Amino acid sequence: MTVCKEGDTIQLQIFQQENSKVVFVESDDLLLTDVQSAIQFISDIYEESSCSKIIIKKESIPEEFFDLKTKLAGEVLQKFVNYQTKLAIVGDFQSITSKSLHDFIYESNKGRDFFFVATIEEALARLHRW
Repeated sequence: MTVCKEGDTIQLQIFQQENSKVVFVESDDLLLTDVQSAIQFISDIYEESSCSKIIIKKESIPEEFFDLKTKLAGEVLQKFVNYQTKLAIVGDFQSITSKSLHDFIYESNKGRDFFFVATIEEALARLHRW
């Protein structure tokens, strides 16, 4: 499924396991660039897919998100919690040198709302569980 919003093209792939639906969102454009874009993203994806469990690639998120001093990650991820939408971010997080970011990812992965994982398969396993 392809969704076009204001010139941006986003590919959606839905994975269903029993009653659990997860959508994998692929985009060449950056997603979640600020709080308002996160709210719009959650709304658009739900409208198009009826999914409240989302997977995106790390490359689709601006670098500022991973700089915790900007507070972008906290503000954006809080919107996902507020809108009862779970998020898995897929990418290579092994090379992180920031202790605070490493700790943030570690603590996030212990919860149920958002995850930082290496593969789409791992993201699906975690999201289908909740």
